[in-house]
Amino acid sequence: MTPAELTATLLDLVRASAGERAAEVTAADVALERPRNRDHGDWASNVALRLGKRLGLDSRAFAGELATALAATPGIASAEVAGPGFLNITLDAAAAGALAKLIVDAGDTYGENDALAGQTINLEFVSANPTGPLHIGHTRWAALGDAIARVLKASGATLVREFYINDAGTQMDNFGASVLAALHGQPTPENGYAGGYITDLAARVLEADPAIVDVRPEDALPIVRDLAYGYQLADIKASLSRFNVEFDVWFSERTLHAVDDATGRSLIDDAVDRLREQGHVFDADDAVWVRTTDFGDDKDRVIRRGNGIYTYFAADAAYYLSKGDRGFAHKIYLLGADHHGYVHRLKALAGSAGDDPEKDIEVLIGQLVSINGARLSKRAGNIIELDDLQTWLGTDALRYSLERSPADSPLTLDPEILQKRTNDNPVFYVQYAHARTQAVGRNAADAGVRREDGFDASLLTHETESALLAILADYPRVVRQAAELREPHRVARYLEDLAGSYHRWYDACRVLPFGEEEVGDLHRTRLWLNDATGQVLRNGLGLLGVSAPERM
Repeated sequence: MTPAELTATLLDLVRASAGERAAEVTAADVALERPRNRDHGDWASNVALRLGKRLGLDSRAFAGELATALAATPGIASAEVAGPGFLNITLDAAAAGALAKLIVDAGDTYGENDALAGQTINLEFVSANPTGPLHIGHTRWAALGDAIARVLKASGATLVREFYINDAGTQMDNFGASVLAALHGQPTPENGYAGGYITDLAARVLEADPAIVDVRPEDALPIVRDLAYGYQLADIKASLSRFNVEFDVWFSERTLHAVDDATGRSLIDDAVDRLREQGHVFDADDAVWVRTTDFGDDKDRVIRRGNGIYTYFAADAAYYLSKGDRGFAHKIYLLGADHHGYVHRLKALAGSAGDDPEKDIEVLIGQLVSINGARLSKRAGNIIELDDLQTWLGTDALRYSLERSPADSPLTLDPEILQKRTNDNPVFYVQYAHARTQAVGRNAADAGVRREDGFDASLLTHETESALLAILADYPRVVRQAAELREPHRVARYLEDLAGSYHRWYDACRVLPFGEEEVGDLHRTRLWLNDATGQVLRNGLGLLGVSAPERM
């Protein structure tokens, strides 16, 4: 019996017991959780406490009626009332053990759910300026953003991963001027970009266009800028791809500023007019403003200055509106620790556009991350590069360690632990558990233990087996909750618990026959449980973008 099946059973019993009073009760009201103390059963529910007052019933008496009905339900060994109305439920061995076969049969789809079905989400993350390599801050958001995307999709959301390319404005001219100066062997200009990577870009530009050195600087600048921009953006894409992060959309800020030949207008022009139609744009002091204070911002925002030049807020507005125009009802922005001021601004922008700031937009702020002993980039000089971190620590260790903590908590990583092949290293601990399940499978095949020859769930009676099955049953709930809360670290911590439970089962229960013992259904059924565990470990690591090695 799966948690979903138990929830449905309990919901039916609630409705049967309370009659018409429970007509509005749904599965969301019937919460199940795993008891901390295994002596209290496989599952616990506070449904009687939660609904008693609402339905006009005594909670403990209501729980007693439910417990009696549950105990008479096939697949449930016992149901007891604790305290003022908690239910402790124990499944019989066959009902609990059947999950092992269900997981193996479901394969890669086990854990997927429809909690977010029907939601269309635009998830924007990283969005680094294309003026230099990705650094350690971008690395954290790349890992977290991609993991959030994976759990959202596993929970049924229609989702696009989007990278906003800040490729317009003064910064791009400063970037181009820096490369042009390096190309001529000149010092970095004021407000320019320094570092070995600028010299590398200059060399690539020169290789692509040797005659550029003879072009007047004012004419050469846009050529050099756009060539170097293309190379730097390609490097960013390659770095992310090596980190197992792919984007569906690379959105160029330049498209917002581009003037349509037919209309003579840009998307930013249209955005200002659309905000004005909503009644939140006003003119004052020769400038155009958005009254964002109507939606909790600390001050109104200038969208176009008196000289006719649009502010960054104008591009933000046009970009936000474009997401809605492309069919995304919900927008999630993942921003760095230095972007706290954007939260109210973006929510106010959503309200000004006619959306619900509390429903249609989320702004997640990540805290800083540091790595003990990490050296600054030799190429960039003043940052710790993603490429260097990946070479040093490895993709799996780096991604997993960045994803196993909440985004809003500062994080310091210990490279010595991340490079250890011991249980002190969380990613090694989980990956080793998966590799062990694969080794058991190979050894079972050599010993003639085959799943297809038998399965008897009632044989899985050892206490480590019931504990392991309970954790396996909890995986879909963990995935759903990780998606709903945008917290992929819940998957990582779950996998560590699962790995520990598996190792304890492995030490206590044999899959392979001992000595001259004949192969029996107990061995075959335990192989199903072993393989089910491997499948869930593999599925969970996949949600984190981390490999599941077969040998270690």
